[in-house]
Parts: sequence; C-alpha cells; structure tokens
Amino acid sequence: MAVNPPKIKVLLSDNDRLKKLKQAFIGKYEESPLFYACAPGRVNLIGEHIDYCGYAVLPMAIEQNILAAVSVNKSHIIQLANTDPKYKDFTVSVREITIDPKNPQWHYYFLCGVKGVQEQLSLSSLAGIRCVVDGTIPASSGLSSSSALVCCAGLVMMEANQKSVSKVMLAETCTKCERYIGTEGGGMDQSISFLAEEGTAKLIEFNPLRSTDVKLPDGAVFVIANSCVEMNKAATSHFNIRVVECRIATKILAKFRGLEWRSLQKLGELQTQLGSSLDKMLDLVEEVLHPEPYSKEEICKILGITAQQLCDSILSANTQHEIHFRLYQRARHVYSEAARVLQFKAVCDSAPADALLQLGELMNQSHTSCRDLYECSCRELDQLVDICRKAGAVGSRLTGAGWGGCAVSMVPTERRDSFLQRVKERYYMPDARREALVKQSLFVTKPGGGAAILTSE
Repeated sequence: MAVNPPKIKVLLSDNDRLKKLKQAFIGKYEESPLFYACAPGRVNLIGEHIDYCGYAVLPMAIEQNILAAVSVNKSHIIQLANTDPKYKDFTVSVREITIDPKNPQWHYYFLCGVKGVQEQLSLSSLAGIRCVVDGTIPASSGLSSSSALVCCAGLVMMEANQKSVSKVMLAETCTKCERYIGTEGGGMDQSISFLAEEGTAKLIEFNPLRSTDVKLPDGAVFVIANSCVEMNKAATSHFNIRVVECRIATKILAKFRGLEWRSLQKLGELQTQLGSSLDKMLDLVEEVLHPEPYSKEEICKILGITAQQLCDSILSANTQHEIHFRLYQRARHVYSEAARVLQFKAVCDSAPADALLQLGELMNQSHTSCRDLYECSCRELDQLVDICRKAGAVGSRLTGAGWGGCAVSMVPTERRDSFLQRVKERYYMPDARREALVKQSLFVTKPGGGAAILTSE
C-alpha cells in the first residue's frame, strides 16, 4: 500500500467531466485550476453501525466521487463554489473558520477538512484557495457523500499548502474533524476513501487503523439501489442516539463485570478488556440487559451517577432530550454484526462452492438486525430490499446510516439484466419522482480506487 495519496496525471481531452469542471472554474474565477483532487464514495458491504464501536467493517470504494478543481493564492481566503446550483457559493478567511453543527450546510463539510489539516499540522496560517466542487455521489443516500467531501477538502489543503502525510494519517485526521459537524462517526467512510484500491474490497480495522484486501467472489455483481428517501445524519439525532446507547450499554456491562466503567466508551473495548469471544459477549448481553427501554433514572441508578453527570459525560449535545434508551437491542446488533463481518471475510478467503449463498445469507441477516434491533431502516428501504431479493439477489441489505438512502444487493452475474429490469419496474416506475431519478439511483458498481491528486498534462 502506498504511503501517501497518489498523484495521477490525466489528459483533460480524455475526460469530459474534468474538462467541464475546468470550464466551470474558468467561468467562475477567470483563471485555470492548478490541480484537481478526488475522493470516492463507498458502499459498505457488511458491518453497519459498528465502526464507532471499535469493530472491523467491510466496505469498498465506488466509482462515484467528489471532484474539486483548485487554484492557490496568498490571500488567506477560501472561495468555494459547487457545480450544482442548489449549493450556494461561500467565502471565508482562513482566520475566521467556524462550523455550525446545528445548520449542516455543504460548505461546512469542506471546512471540516480544512480545519482538520490546519490542526493536524499545527499550521499558523493557510494558503488561500479558489475551488469548484463537483459531485456524482447522490447526497444523503448512505454512500458517504459527506465524508468524501471532507476527505477531498483535507487532500486539497494538504496539496495547496505543499504538505505530505500518509493515507492513514489523513484518514484519521478526517475522521476526527468530521465530528465538528456534530456526528460521532467511527472512521469507516474516511478510511476507505483514502485506503481503497481498485479491484478489491477492504476489511478496515481500527486502533490502529489498518486495511486488508478482500477478494470478492467471481460470479456476482453488487448493485446499488437508492430508496430516494434522503437522510442527513447531521441534521437529526437518530445517528448520535445509537452512538450514545452503545456507550451506555458498554458502561453498564462493564460495571456488571467489575471493570472501571468510566473510561470505557465502546463495546469493542469492553470485549478486549474481558478477553471474551463475540458469542460470550452476546451471552453477557442476554444476562445483564433487559429488552425494555431504559429510562434516564434507571441508567443513573445502575451507574450511581446524577442526571447532570449523565448529561455532561455520556450524552451528546443533540441527545440531551432523549428519555428512553434501547440498550439490549443495540448491543445485540453490534456484537452479532461484528461476527458477520468476520464470517463474510472468511467465506471470501476460502471461496467454497456455495460462497454466494453464504454471503447473501449474511447480508440478509445484517438487514434484519439493522431493521429489528438497531431500528435504522425505514418502510421504503424494507420494501426495496424485499423487491431486490424477489428480483434475484442472493442477498440484499441497507447500506450506510439508514433511515433512507441505499440498499446493496449481491446478484449472480447471469441474473444482472433481469434483476435491474425487475427492480426498475417494481420500485421506480410506479412512482413518478423515483422514475425520474432511476438512472442515477440504480447501478452496478465495482471496487474503485482511493482519493488522489490529479494534475493535467
């Protein structure tokens, strides 16, 4: 694996998208860009909502990406524009960068990347840039358009300020700085954006961050289908509530086992401290946690803390209002999903004759767990997954945060065309809005490459 994000020379004459972006840049700023940066979106094949609990995930980069054209100057001003007119222009001094998590505008994600690089490298000042951004990842679809923008911005600022750090350092920096927007993500999206390599999925592990190639089986393609229900995880508390519920479950389980629970934040850390298998952790959940929701009062009583201490040291800013917490369900999902990831990789590695059926069953189990235990699906996603399975997928599940966004399906190669036609007929064509979006909403994908700097020859 290369240490730094690659620099790739491209012929603009061979790339219509780059050519159009250059024209848009010149039209906006009356100068040519100095360089381009790109960062891909991703599809998570299995391992949902467990990266922030410390567990390995199994994503691959997709061909859709965020692309930025950039020029550099000494103004110390950042000028941002977007080829999509619904995203307004934005200008700010590098000395006055502020990010409002209560109002997650597109440019704040870019500024997360800027601020992250500035802090990581302890830069007292930053170069000024002019930038036009173009994205082909559907927004709020669970394909990580937001993180791709943060990663692209981080890469832009590294190049603009003539600095160089490793892919791993950039991934970790962008994971931390995306939290300025208010979501407590775990690092999968940023890691695959930088560490992806064309042609292979990756097992991404954390603490320390590392990636392992996973060869996907021959004889199947992965198809992404967008439910066309948008969900911006920074704009609601759904995501952070799950993070908090997993944190509280960790602390209660740790206290039950006589550990110093105050310092433990993640279900994965708890398993490491106990030295237990995932099966044993599931047994512990059954023994200690009850399926009924926990109230704040019950949590405080179990942990021996005040309501104020709960709010100050465990709840996040946008979960203070919550009164019920489903700890049993969240912990059961995390431990069982972590096991499915390892099983998925083991099947890919051993490639048995019935690999497709085994992998499909793991994907189906994952969706059931996301729907019933983590409660991060929605009616449209469940309908779409059901249609995909009936249309010929051996496995289908929601991917990304959920509550909308996309499903990913594993489809035997010989069923590909009939699958696409049936899903189009049954999910998209009956609804005029969905039918209008079908071209960018239903597509076959293969593992793409990671973030890179592009220079024109």
